Amino acid sequence: MKYIKVRWLHTSPDSPVLLYSELNDELWEVRKVEVYADGRVDFADREEQSGSTRLGIEPLPTLEEIAADPEFELTVISAEEFDSAWEVAKARQKDRLPYRVSN
Repeated sequence: MKYIKVRWLHTSPDSPVLLYSELNDELWEVRKVEVYADGRVDFADREEQSGSTRLGIEPLPTLEEIAADPEFELTVISAEEFDSAWEVAKARQKDRLPYRVSN
């Protein structure tokens, strides 16, 4: 598995500004967390999803391709960091609490 955090540089309030992804070896999303500028947070895996967040219908581009796009700031993260974001997202979704975006 690979774990990434991507900051999406845009101004649309309808799109997430931070994306956490757990990817298999073929770069298919296994789990995903999306954080919005207003603090909303949604998540998806194969069994459940919240808000408009869904797993991709095709594999992601290579990590190098994502990092080369000036619209994205990609960071490879640990499984522990992803799991922490996942647990926070699920808990905040359950309680409808905003997610605090940090660098």
